[in-house]
Amino acid sequence: MSKKAYSPLTLAELQQAFSIPEDQKEQFEKLLREMEARGQVVKTRWNRYGVPQRMNLVVGRVQGHPKGFAFVIPDAEGQDDVYIAPGDLNGAMHNDRVIARLHSRSKGAKVEGEVIRILERFNTTVVGTLEKGKKYGLVVPDDNRLGYDIFVSKEDYGGAVNQEKVVVEITRWPEGRRNPEGRVIQRLGHKDAPGTDILSIIYKHQLPLEFPREVLREAERVPEFVTPQEMAGRTDFRHLDIITIDGEDARDLDDAVHVSKTETGYRLGVHIADVSHYVRPGSALDAEALHRGTSVYLVDRVIPMLPERLSNGICSLNPRQDRLTVSLVMDIDSRGAVVGYQLVKGVICTRERMTYTDVYGILQGDPDLCRRYSHLVDQLKLMEELAIILLERRMQRGAIDFDFPETKVVLDDRGRPVDIVHRPRTMAERIIEEFMLVANETVAEHFAHLDSPFIYRIHEKPATEKILELNRFIHNFGHRIKGKKDDVHPKALQQMLNEAQGQPYYRLLSTVTLRSMRQAKYSERNVGHFGLAAQYYTHFTAPIRRYPDLLVHRFITYWLGEKEPKAWQAQVKKLKDLAEHCSRRERGAEEADRESVDLKKVEYMADRLGETFPGIISGVTAFGLFVELENGVEGLVHISTMHDDYYQFHEKMYSLVGERRRKVFRLADPVTVKLIKVNKETRTLDFVLVTE
Repeated sequence: MSKKAYSPLTLAELQQAFSIPEDQKEQFEKLLREMEARGQVVKTRWNRYGVPQRMNLVVGRVQGHPKGFAFVIPDAEGQDDVYIAPGDLNGAMHNDRVIARLHSRSKGAKVEGEVIRILERFNTTVVGTLEKGKKYGLVVPDDNRLGYDIFVSKEDYGGAVNQEKVVVEITRWPEGRRNPEGRVIQRLGHKDAPGTDILSIIYKHQLPLEFPREVLREAERVPEFVTPQEMAGRTDFRHLDIITIDGEDARDLDDAVHVSKTETGYRLGVHIADVSHYVRPGSALDAEALHRGTSVYLVDRVIPMLPERLSNGICSLNPRQDRLTVSLVMDIDSRGAVVGYQLVKGVICTRERMTYTDVYGILQGDPDLCRRYSHLVDQLKLMEELAIILLERRMQRGAIDFDFPETKVVLDDRGRPVDIVHRPRTMAERIIEEFMLVANETVAEHFAHLDSPFIYRIHEKPATEKILELNRFIHNFGHRIKGKKDDVHPKALQQMLNEAQGQPYYRLLSTVTLRSMRQAKYSERNVGHFGLAAQYYTHFTAPIRRYPDLLVHRFITYWLGEKEPKAWQAQVKKLKDLAEHCSRRERGAEEADRESVDLKKVEYMADRLGETFPGIISGVTAFGLFVELENGVEGLVHISTMHDDYYQFHEKMYSLVGERRRKVFRLADPVTVKLIKVNKETRTLDFVLVTE
């Protein structure tokens, strides 16, 4: 169907073209219906079948915007996002999977279109605030990208009261100007009650709080200790000083490392928990792990992918306990190139559970820590040496390194924010980061050369339009992106960021550069990883908390010669769907995490009304200035509060300019602001400028 010679055919004509026997016609018709439901083929109004890409159509997922318009993010790699005007959504909502027809466009303009078919509804339930009227109520969604309030009749309130957070099930989808309809299926509590805010985020993103009984029963049957029978046939690494390095509060320890010196360079062992040994294809544990897709890290809790008995028990590489692993041992030369490797099933017994803080202290020469861990000091220094070589090699080939200062919201025992602190990225974090990156690349390249089915972590090149916009933006700061704008290399972006290093606007440029790039995702096709400047990349190192890593371990297990169960064969056939599902769950987890952090940041600032803060201008619009404080919190100075002059917005210069005094407010300018309003529902802050 994708060949130029093909013209759309009817069902009967396709059956004839493929010489389908009479007894298989029903099966063939069912297959076509399934392909149509997935958007692989399209049935025209004349009952003829074709493929979307040859019919000026795009299949993808809707990404809504609070202002009413949306974009369709195409399923196919390399396609530009499609802008959809509010009137062209035709009842589609945020996250729905749709088919869009493309409009004609002039060269260089953004791609525009309209939704012509909805393939899959995502928002079967919606979290929002119930606003009761005399005859009916409306549920105002927490997610303002949905575009509609949900109509609820009085008999469908489910006992909920006015201004209560609820989960509403949609019973009728929007049509034309008519809102969707629904019924309340769960009450979460009054919108201002403690704990309701985080609970709303959890239900909004459909994050499962409890494990089903069958899953917990399966988990209980998993042994607490590794048996001699399980170790048989595995490579024994227990004689080595293997260690884990994680944050202080980490409990699921996926990865452990060991480094030794060789005649030509280094031998790096990356030992990853063998979750695939315990979570088998077709089991209830596997089905639930796939459904969740990933562990979710919220500001006040973790929602794990696997039950605690596995995630913090037998699968976690806890100190001084035998554990089963999938182990990658790499020989790396003095320039950081992997010159040989072994990929095996192993057994380890880690010597120590090290933290980033302690490792950094040892590398800085802290005498007490060096005495306490004297048996590891030489190896840790060797790790630092190798990590620096690996980092330099990555940077030379053009990888982009976004060095954002991270912040963490500190909560008290009751979940109330008491501080926002900077979380430094030290050499200890760098060591693990570089070791995991080289392991992921090595495994991905191994399977790419086998030309077998596999799941990759890909990052496509940015759209040309985005690079042109970025170039216009950075021109205001005296920078430009070198090379071809329609085929930009990551090295050009990193060079620009290097030039801006140390400037007050560096973080702003880094943020805008990151937003100009596409999202990384999982795919059964290897198209490389733009941001890492890597030809091959996958996720291999975190199977306790990421389902794609578990899939990678199953590919390794099969490659090592273990028998392939039928349930695993079924997964391989659905690899494209699995990759899309895992990408979706990852995005949902990231959004939930970001929302929970933003919520607590606003809550923290609510106790600081009337206080003044230094900040920098992080955004300029026609309606005012966005200002970011030193603790990472951002708020708006509305133009209506700038009384000293009439300010005009200069779009190309990203600035507001006073008509009379010609005072200019530009991006990255330092300012002092006073906090005058906090809105917890919209998670927004209002500032006014403080003049000296």
